[in-house]
Amino acid sequence: MSAPIYLDHNATTPVAPEALDAMLPFFSEHYGNPSSEHAFGWAADEAIKISRKRIGKALGCDPRGLTFTSGASEAISLALRGAGFTYGGRKHRIITVQTEHKAVLETIASLEHDGFEVVRLPVDREGLIDLDQLRDEVDDKTLMVSVMWANNETGVVQPMRPIAEIAHEAGAFMMSDATQAVGKVPVHADAAGVDLLAVSAHKFYGPKGVGALFVRRRGPRVRLQPQIAGGQQQNGMRAGTLNVPGIVGMGVAAQLALANLEPAAIRMEGLRDRFEVRLKDAVPGIRINASGAPRLPNTSSVVFDGIDSGKLLSSLRSVAASTGAACQTKVQKPSHVLTAMGLTPDEAFSTVRFSLGRTTSEEEIDHAVRAVTDAVNATRQRRAA
Repeated sequence: MSAPIYLDHNATTPVAPEALDAMLPFFSEHYGNPSSEHAFGWAADEAIKISRKRIGKALGCDPRGLTFTSGASEAISLALRGAGFTYGGRKHRIITVQTEHKAVLETIASLEHDGFEVVRLPVDREGLIDLDQLRDEVDDKTLMVSVMWANNETGVVQPMRPIAEIAHEAGAFMMSDATQAVGKVPVHADAAGVDLLAVSAHKFYGPKGVGALFVRRRGPRVRLQPQIAGGQQQNGMRAGTLNVPGIVGMGVAAQLALANLEPAAIRMEGLRDRFEVRLKDAVPGIRINASGAPRLPNTSSVVFDGIDSGKLLSSLRSVAASTGAACQTKVQKPSHVLTAMGLTPDEAFSTVRFSLGRTTSEEEIDHAVRAVTDAVNATRQRRAA
């Protein structure tokens, strides 16, 4: 195999051919502004409506509640800051989890600087929160509980419905970053009781630069203060001309994610388990993070005792994997996710994340096991010399 094997699908995915084909006409043929009152604009607006329905179905939510954004980070900011500026005078407490993505943690930190009280719940060794502890922390001053559906580094899936029930019992909104969950596990905002849901297309075979925020319209209705001014697009929720090709691609990708969800999940889980079993047989001194928790079917977070993960990846030319979150790889600090789970800094620096995709093959998995085994053995031999 001459090309590297791509096992970093939690960082990003290739655009599905069907999504790309659907996008292309909107660059050169159907290039109208969807706000324009003529045939070109109407065609673009109709494409947006079709995509909105497809995405709403994939997320199990009312498509009218979707606001398109540049990605999940913007959607998260709109949800947290938009709600904070709307309700902050009455409710000034936000509850989140120590293992959230930095897009959530840093946005909440900015609200804390503005005077909000913030509770960051710990997790156990498997990366799961304690529901009783959450229940003890939620009160009538709590604006929002923000818990990610699935962790980007470890794949840990939190029990969304029970968390939402606890939030709602106290009159708080339930917000979730579902960026990693879509296309890998069932995501149904209505069934789970999630009031605000952030997603990004490029995590489920759509294009980069487009995402969405679902905002519940009733039961309860959530009001947000817009964060981008300058126009009345999207009912005034977000100013700016809509990214029509991106939204079209996102709609097709969402449709494919829903259609392929069950068979893809079964297949990826089987390949992930094969990878973990064979790797443990071949390489002594490794362990799988969160192996006892519900996990995404494609994600394996592996600790290689005594091995610097950065150096390991540098020597692993035939496999593309990651030390953790792609947006944090330039930061020379141990993963906040792994240290929150009780790993030491050395253990965190010895962790590699492998994340499979819909097209990952058994042959690629077996090749990856051999390549990782050779790289670990070579690294340990150099250390022993």
